[in-house]
Amino acid sequence: MKTLVYQVSVGKPSALYKHCIKSVHNYCEKHGFDHFVQTTPKMFIKPDPFFTNRSEDSYMKYGGYLPIYEKENAFDMMDGYDRLLIVDADIYIRPDAPNILEELDCNCAFAAVSEREMSLQSWYKNKIINYSRMQYTQLHNNQTDFKPNDLGFEFFNMGMMLINVERFKPYLKGQTGKQFIQRSEFKEFVDGMGSWKWSTDQTLLNFFLKKYRIPTRHLGWQWNGLFTANDKIEECHFVHFFLKDKLPNKGEDVDELMKLINA
Repeated sequence: MKTLVYQVSVGKPSALYKHCIKSVHNYCEKHGFDHFVQTTPKMFIKPDPFFTNRSEDSYMKYGGYLPIYEKENAFDMMDGYDRLLIVDADIYIRPDAPNILEELDCNCAFAAVSEREMSLQSWYKNKIINYSRMQYTQLHNNQTDFKPNDLGFEFFNMGMMLINVERFKPYLKGQTGKQFIQRSEFKEFVDGMGSWKWSTDQTLLNFFLKKYRIPTRHLGWQWNGLFTANDKIEECHFVHFFLKDKLPNKGEDVDELMKLINA
């Protein structure tokens, strides 16, 4: 079984990104996966300047495009692979992390970790309740079932995605990654309309999974541990240093971060 691990790191990488990407490289070598890091923009997705609710700075500061949609370029590299693992550049993989492919023992097309199923601190539970209502209430009311419960609506954290290529590709309908993002059904997400003003590809992809009822696997929370939000971070195989600006020294003190996740 041939597997590609895909990451995006455009612009000058931080010390944290370098460290995390190196950990992913080591993981790939250990398990025999191909590893590709995209370092220049390929998609150049930008909102409609006549309709967007996003600030001009949100895309002009990067040269006129939204880097949040760059990792869907991975869809163009599926040919020749059985599995595609997309990993954000701020995710650190522990040296003893098991082979994640063993988790995809189903007839599903897609696998990720649902945020409300993570082992979470109480403050973050409150955060995802509010966040999920803001992002998904309208979509749920439009007859797309986001399965609300006392922790809000169901959504996957898209910092780590595992794809069964054969079963996933039909849902792309032969489109490239860019054509996929530019579907008319996703325009309001790209344009940041309403409560999606600050949304990333995460909302778009969760809507896509629900709308087309794509067979999915809910991975265990150990596969995407949100640093500071997860209350059992030392048990997580993949540690996600999200919210970089809120990390100690904005994530530049890598040694300190490694101590914190192993305490």
